[in-house]
Amino acid sequence: MMYGMKNILSIQSAVAYGHVGNSAAVFPLQRLGHEVLPVNTVNYSNHTGYGAWRGPMIPAPDVAEVIKGIGERGVFGEIDAILSGYQGGDEIAGVIVDAVAAVKAENPNAVYACDPVMGNAKSGCHVSDNIPPLLRDKVVPVADIITPNQFELGYLTGLEAGDLDSTLKAVDAAKAMGPQTVLVTSVLRPDRDENTIEMLVSDPKGTWIIQTPHIPFKRNGSGDVTAALFTGHYIESGDAADALAKTASSVFDLLELTHEADSRELKLVEAQEFYANPRMQFTARAL
Repeated sequence: MMYGMKNILSIQSAVAYGHVGNSAAVFPLQRLGHEVLPVNTVNYSNHTGYGAWRGPMIPAPDVAEVIKGIGERGVFGEIDAILSGYQGGDEIAGVIVDAVAAVKAENPNAVYACDPVMGNAKSGCHVSDNIPPLLRDKVVPVADIITPNQFELGYLTGLEAGDLDSTLKAVDAAKAMGPQTVLVTSVLRPDRDENTIEMLVSDPKGTWIIQTPHIPFKRNGSGDVTAALFTGHYIESGDAADALAKTASSVFDLLELTHEADSRELKLVEAQEFYANPRMQFTARAL
């Protein structure tokens, strides 16, 4: 087994065309040298942002069956992390929480990284009304790592996350809910240079912020890649600042490549060298 390789159970959506959910997370994690066990919660033709798609949402009992089958292979004890993202149906939350408990029963050192996908400040919530309370009350409390954007952080904690101070207060409130590590994936503070965007991470060892140029476009799946890369780096090194810097570097280059190609889907495969060997062109600053 190569040094640093981890086994990651990733419970997310999947699409045939394009890159969101597992179709965005699995390949970058593999390029980091990790083994990924993808469990799909939907099997769609494309992401729902197109307004039309085909294929099934996979019923929660079927998702649970797949996870149960993995357990029957005797591998739960070898799983280092569970990763979850967009939760299509209301019942998936329970399946994920049960999976986390089952894995941790076999490997107490396993960590659960939850991307609490709800929406963003610009477009509001884009999941069913039942999902945000489920995430807040049932899922986030059992997570070790969460990767919300500012909007999602505000919902989870009930606190306005706007400037740096209020975002840091909301991060502390989120940590009080259960997770030890909080990555805020898009910090847009009013006093920043308008051509920049920041990410912030806080764990028991400290809090760090990193600033990158802001590429003025949005592509579905970029948050899924961010959550996956951060989790992959963090479980390997335990160094939040280093994981933040590597993730910011890789995701910026992925987005820049996608933007330059004027592609409506992430150039996930073309950007692979940026995951394996981040350029480290941005520095995380301790707060």
